[in-house]
Amino acid sequence: MARARVAGTAAVKAMRLLAPGAALTAAQVTLPPPRGHELRLTVQACGVCRTDLHLLDGELPDIRFPITPGHEIVGIVAALGPEVTQFHIGDRVGVPWLGLTCGECQYCRAGRENLCERAVFTGYNRDGGYAQEVLADARYCLPLPPEGAAAELAPLLCAGLIGYRAYRAAGEARNLGLYGFGAAAHLLAQVARAQGGRVFAFTRSGDVAGQRFARELGAVWAGGSDERPDEPLDAAIVFAPVGGLVPAALACVRPGGRVVCAGIHMSDVPGFPYRLLWGERSVSSVANLTRADGREFLALATRLGLTATVERFALGEANLALQRLRSGALQGAAVLEMPGT
Repeated sequence: MARARVAGTAAVKAMRLLAPGAALTAAQVTLPPPRGHELRLTVQACGVCRTDLHLLDGELPDIRFPITPGHEIVGIVAALGPEVTQFHIGDRVGVPWLGLTCGECQYCRAGRENLCERAVFTGYNRDGGYAQEVLADARYCLPLPPEGAAAELAPLLCAGLIGYRAYRAAGEARNLGLYGFGAAAHLLAQVARAQGGRVFAFTRSGDVAGQRFARELGAVWAGGSDERPDEPLDAAIVFAPVGGLVPAALACVRPGGRVVCAGIHMSDVPGFPYRLLWGERSVSSVANLTRADGREFLALATRLGLTATVERFALGEANLALQRLRSGALQGAAVLEMPGT
């Protein structure tokens, strides 16, 4: 395959966030030629993540405007910066949330680049994949197989990755509770089952369709987040950004169990009686991902034949996709798919 190609600027369509709380606006963006370690990618698909809603709602700090959201990007390499060595023109790659780290802070030196003090995040600090083309640092991109639908690979790049990091943080858990059965949970349920786990799915109260979807994916129990199963949980992962679910999950976890909060933003956790924490229960969070997480999870996803359930939208329908995500109307993940993919 070609190693290099002279690339000029590119004028591409993107869906841009101009101000907090605003709907996304279609705009033309001019991309410069890729420099240094950069790739310019033709976007095939980009997943729609709850983090994008937090961005729209101004719930993340230091947002720069305008910004193009999107950090579950499947793309084809269209042009290479002069220092790129690991990819070629025509390769298919994934661009995740972690876009760049400093490599020098205490966390980077300790192998915890997910906590880098000067990290740059795709679709937050730099323009993301709600666009026809995007620039990304090749050192933080992940190789993807050329086969398979791009729309079904896209959710693996955040929903899958962060879900997997939370799963590892939960420790050994035969009975695993998943609060919020959306993009991440529907993938993680498949991983847990394949590894001998029993999944307990907690949805919004009265979400019969969501509970049925969870059972179809092998959950042994599915109910509202205000319900308690007959068996205690060994661990629970909270994907929904609702602080009140933390004490609810603690109430379902056995002594010695753990509750892991997997979102980047959550409403305040309300006060709760110490007896819910007592018995060596614990509460923790996961933040971002490392490149090692990405390589490990994508290899596992390939071995397991992990299948993402997706609802496809055109790039210009990004606001509709976000609305459906916000309302809880989706089963699985929403994905923006570009023509011809």
